[in-house]
Amino acid sequence: MTPAIASALMPLMRGMDPERAHGLALKALGLGLAGRDSGADDPVLATRVLGLDFRNPLGLAAGFDKNAQAVAALMRVGFGFVEPGTVTPRPQDGNPKPRLFRLEQDNAVINRMGMNNLGLQVFAARLAALPRPLPSVLGANIGINKDGAEPERDYPELYLGVAPYADYVTVNVSSPNTPGLRDLQGEARLAAILAAIAAARAHAQRRPPVLVKIAPDLAEEALPGLVETCVEHGVAGLIVSNTTIARPPSLASAHRAETGGLSGAPLFAPATILLRRVRRLAGKRLVLIGCGGIATPEQAYEKIRAGAALVQVYAAFAYAGPRLVPDLKQGLAALLKRDGFSQVADAVGVDA
Repeated sequence: MTPAIASALMPLMRGMDPERAHGLALKALGLGLAGRDSGADDPVLATRVLGLDFRNPLGLAAGFDKNAQAVAALMRVGFGFVEPGTVTPRPQDGNPKPRLFRLEQDNAVINRMGMNNLGLQVFAARLAALPRPLPSVLGANIGINKDGAEPERDYPELYLGVAPYADYVTVNVSSPNTPGLRDLQGEARLAAILAAIAAARAHAQRRPPVLVKIAPDLAEEALPGLVETCVEHGVAGLIVSNTTIARPPSLASAHRAETGGLSGAPLFAPATILLRRVRRLAGKRLVLIGCGGIATPEQAYEKIRAGAALVQVYAAFAYAGPRLVPDLKQGLAALLKRDGFSQVADAVGVDA
């Protein structure tokens, strides 16, 4: 099966409960039913970021494959990098169902999953079992349990647990669905967490770079302190951004009032505004990954021009299926060439 055929079957999933459909999609991916992007990536898409070579700058954001059950299959559909997770130290069930809602009129999703996952032990074992060399860069997104968490203890433990296998590690302090998690973005608390990770990292045999994923709802006045805290504690980059708790008045779908994090089309504009602000503050001191609302090559390109060295998708992939990946890559390559860029890196931040 090809990505195009797999995507053609996506409408059949729309009648199902969203969480059940997502689970079936992951199983199908794991069985190889999504096919493979057999075309070679255009050389203009190749880029070196975080000391790593990416065949293209398009990644799959955390949240899609929480338990690293379909990583190899997701790489085969053409992503330049895949970020499974969020994983917590111990397994947890997450929030009560229903907790995932399609907003089809808005090309959006609301979730209040609550970082349901099988825990670090299972997650790390699955990363270890992946056949190497991998065709794409592998990330890992780490977070804390809802109950009994000690962030300064748990984040270093998680980092050390995935460091032997992941090419980079993302610290999730921005999910809106774990009580108190976003408070960890404050300067003092974030500094303590990053210092604890740095101390653990100093003794690790393998030391993948650390990124921090931030919320789109951060107050503008909080950004300078957050950026400087990350720079001071050796963070390599920021993912901008996670889902939003805001509800634009333009939302038209029946589930628009559900609580949780909103992703998809309505997130594109605010997340891109935040990306530009962070780029202006950080300059080239931090690698930025643009995430939020990307569904077209033009939107991926806009994120890059706003300061993103890499970009991630989630909601659009859930709606469109595997065909989205080659479409985005082909379109992005054409846009870069149209504007005279010979590589992705030359376009990063030109509009910031």
